[in-house]
Amino acid sequence: MQELQSAKELVKRYYAMLDASGITAQETLEAFTADTYLWRGFHPFGELNSAEEVAHKFWGPFHKSLTSLQRREDVFFAGLNQIDGFNGVWVVSMGHLLGLFDEPFLGIPPTQKIAMLRYCEFNKVEDGKIVETAMYFDLPDLMVQAGLRPFPNQTAAQLVQPGPKTHDGLLKNSQDKSAGEATLALINRMIGDLGQWNSGLSLEDELRQTWAEDMLWWGPTGIGATFTIPRYAKQHSGPFRAAFTERSKTNHIARLAEGNYGGFFGWPNFTARLSGPFMGQDSTGKTGEFRVIDIYRRESEKLAENWVFIDLLHFWKSQGNDVLQRLASGDL
Repeated sequence: MQELQSAKELVKRYYAMLDASGITAQETLEAFTADTYLWRGFHPFGELNSAEEVAHKFWGPFHKSLTSLQRREDVFFAGLNQIDGFNGVWVVSMGHLLGLFDEPFLGIPPTQKIAMLRYCEFNKVEDGKIVETAMYFDLPDLMVQAGLRPFPNQTAAQLVQPGPKTHDGLLKNSQDKSAGEATLALINRMIGDLGQWNSGLSLEDELRQTWAEDMLWWGPTGIGATFTIPRYAKQHSGPFRAAFTERSKTNHIARLAEGNYGGFFGWPNFTARLSGPFMGQDSTGKTGEFRVIDIYRRESEKLAENWVFIDLLHFWKSQGNDVLQRLASGDL
């Protein structure tokens, strides 16, 4: 437990310095990351391999675009990684990065108003340093805030996504070990039920095995947020399954839980072939990658809330729809 708390304290200090005005991102990253640092970010960033590269390509431009930056954190926890035999320590942070959108970012025009980048980050800590980061974020949501339309009308709701209903997602202190074990076990049961789409049950009955009837699914812009098992089945899970075939097995880099919160990420989590219409766009017949973070809140014996980050810009580029290129060409 002390190992987890030490890792949390390190990441909290890292965020305090990273978010502070007057301190460069490179200086902060070099102070807190290992020489072998690996950073994974959603399209167009991909894998970066040094503090200097991460500062130059992501944090520097982002801080320049969104000024007076605030980190508005909704979920914070740590855990041991099931995928490597519960050896690796990871710290998870999720929320919004809020600032004044004063200069363009990746071609997205500034609004001179408040803007928020919805994010979730996994940081692996070893020997007092951050050695690996998965920084996933909803760029299409930032586009919508700037008045752009990166995707056709979505099946679920577009809105500012809140933190947990219970307002208890910031696990700054040690948590009961058994609670985290129960959360991870429930997530694993859910993956077993839904991961391969072959349970033999109806979709709604599959969901009811591990999800609360009034579940909240906070999906990315382009798909949206949805509420209750029937509406989730209708507004996302059903259309998603109908659109895709040849889904690969699930592959995660990290999967962990603490208290009533847990989650995972992959690079990619799985691949699937787009064999039908999805997100208002036609079938391509092409296989694409799904880079995903899922964060869950457990309530009693069921999953009550799920925040989802999907690299839709990367997926759609693989299908021949380069959203950032369309933005640069004035086609959004």
